Amino acid sequence: MSHIRTKQIEEKVMRGVMLVATLIVLGAVVSILGTILIRGSKALSWEMVSRFPGKEWNTAPDGGFLNAILGSLYVVGPAAVIGACISIPVVFYITMYKRRSTGVSYIIRLAFDVLYGIPPIVYGAFAFLVMVGVGMRASVLGGIMVTVLLIVPMMIRSGDEIAKTVPDEMVDAVYSLGATKWETVWVVLKHILPGMLTAFLLAVGRAIGDAAAVMFTAGFSDQPAHSLSDPTATLPLAVFNWIGMPDPFPGRAYAAALVLTILVLVLSIVSRVITRRITRLNK
Repeated sequence: MSHIRTKQIEEKVMRGVMLVATLIVLGAVVSILGTILIRGSKALSWEMVSRFPGKEWNTAPDGGFLNAILGSLYVVGPAAVIGACISIPVVFYITMYKRRSTGVSYIIRLAFDVLYGIPPIVYGAFAFLVMVGVGMRASVLGGIMVTVLLIVPMMIRSGDEIAKTVPDEMVDAVYSLGATKWETVWVVLKHILPGMLTAFLLAVGRAIGDAAAVMFTAGFSDQPAHSLSDPTATLPLAVFNWIGMPDPFPGRAYAAALVLTILVLVLSIVSRVITRRITRLNK
């Protein structure tokens, strides 16, 4: 009886620990989102998201930060496409062409594990050194370059873990039907596509909210970029620059943070909707 009693106490204690941990996480999320929502909604207006900064932007409510919204899209959009084009072939090379070669695949995975753990500011510093070396100034192109470096390790590691869920028996069964490795890749891709899409959108969501990586490479400008060589503002960098400045900039920082949060939330919702639809089609 004492043994059963001890087990029951352990069960209640661990359940309490898990409940407390869950409440702490939920409390932190609610606190962060609540602060951004309350402070951001007070300062946010249609003018802010639909107009570029005016001549009196630094001293009065004149215009908005449409330049930062467009700048984020200019940087992250092309970087996401380039990152996907690089990451997906690497994932299939590791999981399909080097599936049995544990030594090679281990080294490749270890390399991307290291890249995955490198802070974004280090990517920014590295890209900045490369830009200085080739005589390139802070610009949209510089922001795209460093964002690609940020997205690729995230997509490869996430995609690799998703591809590992494909059973060896399934791959061997496809080979036994006379399929080539390239044909097998398409069969596996159909199987892991929902997970790959989720990994892609999560990587984009993290990249669009990162200020450290683009701090040295994209620059900052109150005007929209008209070419890849022009500097551009981005939402996370706008928040970073404005939050410590005198009024009215802190309110604008919270408004920009709210817009950024909404963009990331939309990406998360879209990824879930698309993933569910693809999963249903594959059944």
